[in-house]
Amino acid sequence: MNDVLYLILYSTEYTESIDSHSPIMSSQPTIQLPSGSKIPQFGFGTWKSETNVVGEAVKTAIKTGYRHIDCAACYRNEKEVGQAFKEVFDQGIVKREDLFITSKLYNTCHEKHNVRKHCEITLRDLGLQYLDLYLIHWPVAFKYTGEVVEDPVGEDGQIEFIDVPLRETWEEMEKLVQDGLVKNIGVSNFNVQLLNDLLTFAKIKPVVNQVELHPYLAQPKLKYFCDKKNIHLTAYSPLGSGVLVNDVAVGEIAKKYKVSIPNVLCRWAIQQGFSVIPKSTNEERIKDNFKTLDFKIDDADMEILSKLDKGSRTCDPFHFWGIPVFN
Repeated sequence: MNDVLYLILYSTEYTESIDSHSPIMSSQPTIQLPSGSKIPQFGFGTWKSETNVVGEAVKTAIKTGYRHIDCAACYRNEKEVGQAFKEVFDQGIVKREDLFITSKLYNTCHEKHNVRKHCEITLRDLGLQYLDLYLIHWPVAFKYTGEVVEDPVGEDGQIEFIDVPLRETWEEMEKLVQDGLVKNIGVSNFNVQLLNDLLTFAKIKPVVNQVELHPYLAQPKLKYFCDKKNIHLTAYSPLGSGVLVNDVAVGEIAKKYKVSIPNVLCRWAIQQGFSVIPKSTNEERIKDNFKTLDFKIDDADMEILSKLDKGSRTCDPFHFWGIPVFN
């Protein structure tokens, strides 16, 4: 691809937050997607956030200045997140168009007749008219479990898989864009082989691939491929599910810049060109994580962090479903 075109499509633009309700005012780096939408590089995740807690966490994040909120049907908390959205909208803290909201189609909903149905359920639960981004959550299909998504377990204790062509699911995802339910579509947890297959038939190309990314799992080959194909990478589990908080090198870099270890790890992701979605339900940690936007890691320290790569995955479906998705 022409390098100039690549820079135009993926230029990082810095726009000042104008929300006077936000106690922390920082420049918000965004990535312009091929569709023209801008995805804030620093976001807020809602995975493993308990009910009766997640709503307050989302409100705290938005009041702090977060504008990219990551959700999913299988997190089983979208109704509470939706109530939080309603409250911040009603209070005038932000407008709907100020937020970039992502959700995901779960494994049980890949069949043609379930894609739109479950997108509409998510929109209902979140109290929204549209999503900024809708992702296929995993590249595997499970037996349908009804409106409440959950893993279908057979009598033998094993996950009940079904065969659904990726093309069937993707064509329905494209219709969601055409009908205005979502602005952008993408995938999550896809490797290069699956992305390459998807690109052979996609009429609307995936704009995002959300995957586990951190210095212990830098995935340089995946990054190289996605850069070439104009697919933006979003990093989940930026702390390596907590493993990286005890790394000596990371700790030394945090001391040098007088910031927290999560700040260093999230900043590494941003400077790699990723968007990053740390999660917390602790008010002080939510506010501290946002300080990631207030400093920059120099090239020498970025190199130290990148050399920590071990190919170490902490969210591996082989451990919870018994399938080697990434091999």
